[in-house]
Amino acid sequence: MTDFVVVIPARYASVRLPGKALREVNGRPVVEHVYRRGCESGAREVIVATDDDRIAAAAKGFGARVCMTGDRHRSGTERIAEVADLFDWSDDTIVVNLQGDEPTMPAELIDQCAELLDDSAADLSTLASPIASEADFNNPNVVKVILNEQQEAIYFSRAPIPYSRNADQRDSARQAALHHHGIYAYRCSVLRRLVAANPSPLEIAEELEQLRALSLGMIIRVGRPTIRPGHGVDTEEDLVTAARELAE
Repeated sequence: MTDFVVVIPARYASVRLPGKALREVNGRPVVEHVYRRGCESGAREVIVATDDDRIAAAAKGFGARVCMTGDRHRSGTERIAEVADLFDWSDDTIVVNLQGDEPTMPAELIDQCAELLDDSAADLSTLASPIASEADFNNPNVVKVILNEQQEAIYFSRAPIPYSRNADQRDSARQAALHHHGIYAYRCSVLRRLVAANPSPLEIAEELEQLRALSLGMIIRVGRPTIRPGHGVDTEEDLVTAARELAE
């Protein structure tokens, strides 16, 4: 079993759904569901990282270990890097970034993401599934990733990639892309290198932090999840969907 820790970065000031970490789904705040998924995994420790006293109080109320961080982080990766430094984790420590808006992420996929780093050639790991529909392929909120033959990420985009110039090959193009799920694993040495670098032009354009890693020449190993995770929470409609999926 791979030894790893889970950190859940959680902020209150979400643009699309303010306060979503504390919005209730089936009687519990979203962040509590995420924490429970982390505790169901093989992680030796699960930590909620936040800069918000309301989230911290709620997390302590359901028994989570909380790490208070600065309020100027531009990404969950930056917040997790502060946690790693505060706890003085070694460069070899594997951290899974379990985003605070993923209440239906199965615990076995958290383990799977961590285990992908058993391959020492990989700098980061993540998960991606086949695109479910044409609507998802064209949805900028569904991040697409394309891979090489070694199952390493070539590029991530909000746009429908790869682009097919021939309408008859549209389905083939869609099948070449995967739906990226918002979970990452990295060693602390990689985490520290990432946050020390400036955002790349690609990262700024797409607003996708994983593009910084690709710009630095890092290898991102992409696994196909053993089961498809449910929806993350970004909108009011997502709260309803997550409630149904958790009930099921």
